Amino acid sequence: MAPQVVNARQDLGLPPQIRAGLFDLDGVLTRTEVVHAAAWKRVFDALVRERAGGGAFVPFDADADYRAYVDGRRRRDGARAFLASRGIRLPEDELGALADAKDVLVLEAIEQDGVEVYERSVDYLRAVAEAGLRRAVVSASRHCETVLRAAGIEELFEVRVDGIVADRDGLRGKPAPDTFLAAAWGLGVEPPEAAVFEDALAGVEAGRAGGFGFVVGVDRAGHGDALRRHGADVVVRDLGDLPGTVPPGQAGH
Repeated sequence: MAPQVVNARQDLGLPPQIRAGLFDLDGVLTRTEVVHAAAWKRVFDALVRERAGGGAFVPFDADADYRAYVDGRRRRDGARAFLASRGIRLPEDELGALADAKDVLVLEAIEQDGVEVYERSVDYLRAVAEAGLRRAVVSASRHCETVLRAAGIEELFEVRVDGIVADRDGLRGKPAPDTFLAAAWGLGVEPPEAAVFEDALAGVEAGRAGGFGFVVGVDRAGHGDALRRHGADVVVRDLGDLPGTVPPGQAGH
């Protein structure tokens, strides 16, 4: 490998064998994680309140519950996991209807407010492209393409593996590594040659399970220690902080 290529990876805070970056979208590059969390809260709270009847109503926590049960997962998997935490089981058709209702709210919010990006993280993505590394976006969202276009970053990716692709190809959602593996192979690289960039616990689990060469956890919500426990090699507050990573013991502060 030519010295300048090795140096490019070092400048990016990546091991020298890395040839590709696999980027989650919501919460890593765009601020749409808060849009998804707010939409889930609206549909979940309505259902849980109805099921509670006259009993105690425990609302959806758009931070803790979103991170624990929904973030990074495919729509039905996340809905199923959260509702199980409240002792609620729904048939698949009702889970689908709930997810569809949430999606309507997300699209309305994007149409009304647009998409805000994490500027320093997008700058890092551009640096990855300029260094000659391959790039894929890996998202559980079915609206990934819409968000990419609204954010103006669609052209930075060579491969997109999202909720639509996962449904089409029968890929398991995170924390299974299927979508990341599909993205790596789509770029023509093996898992040890790819770095995963994720803010979700399920996402870093998927990166570790897939045998990827480097897993970067992005701590937007003070859960850096959990990201490490679930498989992140390093934790940063923003991709713009690479290669200076958060030292052990300081994650989440």
